[in-house]
Amino acid sequence: MKVTPEHNERIAKMTFASVYPHYIVKVEKKGRTKDELNQVIEWLTGFDNNKINELIEEKANFETFFNKANLNPNADLIKGVICGYRIEEIENTLTKQVRYLDKLVDELAKGKKMEKILRTG
Repeated sequence: MKVTPEHNERIAKMTFASVYPHYIVKVEKKGRTKDELNQVIEWLTGFDNNKINELIEEKANFETFFNKANLNPNADLIKGVICGYRIEEIENTLTKQVRYLDKLVDELAKGKKMEKILRTG
């Protein structure tokens, strides 16, 4: 699918707080934990549990969320299709970063080993 400017704008304005509970439900339904989810988020963004909670409380949108992030240098190893979009083909940096996060959550929910998700093994 082709990413439109409207799609990019909608993603930028979406709050992390509105999506995070869905991430938790998705991974817990598949037998994974909130701690594992937070570990994945920390790997991608550098945010520890306190910072994640702070961003949720301030209702940071994804634009603010990723502007504050220290993106993992191996994030570009995250490839594949998520939500109908091939990550490698997304041109908008913010949309690509949000899809990185979606892909990691998806891999966690699918039961991948943590070292594979975190691109360490």
